[in-house]
Amino acid sequence: MRLRVDHETRYSYDAPVAYGLQQVRLRPKDTRGQKVLDWEIKIEGGESQLRYEDHNGNAVDMIAIEPGRTETAIRCVGLIENSASDGVLGAHRGFLPLWHFRRSSDLTEAGEGVRSIIESLGEVDCSNVATGHRLSEAILKTVGYEGGNTHAGTTAEEAIAGGTGVCQDHAHIFCSAARAMGLPARYVAGYLMINDRVEQDASHAWAEAHFDGIGWVGFDISNGYSPDERYIRIATGMDFREAAPVSGMRMGGSDEGVLVSLKVEQ
Repeated sequence: MRLRVDHETRYSYDAPVAYGLQQVRLRPKDTRGQKVLDWEIKIEGGESQLRYEDHNGNAVDMIAIEPGRTETAIRCVGLIENSASDGVLGAHRGFLPLWHFRRSSDLTEAGEGVRSIIESLGEVDCSNVATGHRLSEAILKTVGYEGGNTHAGTTAEEAIAGGTGVCQDHAHIFCSAARAMGLPARYVAGYLMINDRVEQDASHAWAEAHFDGIGWVGFDISNGYSPDERYIRIATGMDFREAAPVSGMRMGGSDEGVLVSLKVEQ
């Protein structure tokens, strides 16, 4: 399956920006079942000054905002060919050891809510991929999918306490619980082609857990299955902050408006 992506994020500021620097993680890489045929990032109101691979193996563009700008935009257009439908990424690679992904982060610290979800599973076999699917099902039963009640800084425990969340929250809870059970886990940011529409409001997020003998396996908790040919994997990290599509800092233009346009189609 070939997927085309057209994704633009436009920022407007209430005053000219004196200085700004953004880390952009919007370049997919070739992985098992995913081949990048064409991909371009276009910058309006800034320029790419550096491109590098971060500690998670993500492709990062460092973009400087032109001084005096009150509006900037980042647009990526590309074509991906996918051939895997089993959600298996395979053997661990990269700079970081597997034990690193058993650690918690500020957004995935396990508390009473996460422990309660784990307890609801009863006996678990962390060598069996079915454990990941059981965990996903338990999370979705506990935290229903509903937008508007969480934000980028919501922790796994806060989302559980609120009872609803979005894909980002589900991925954080999965990572938190999997790590508490002894499984390496990481957050994944990317795109999903939705069958009944082309235009979308936001990109997508899911989680991956590592099983001995199989490697990394993806779990889309919000939809209840593993990633297939409709998914484009962009960046990974311990949580959203390490895999965020755009992050950075600026001086000036204290209030920011954001307008997102996203199309994913076959």
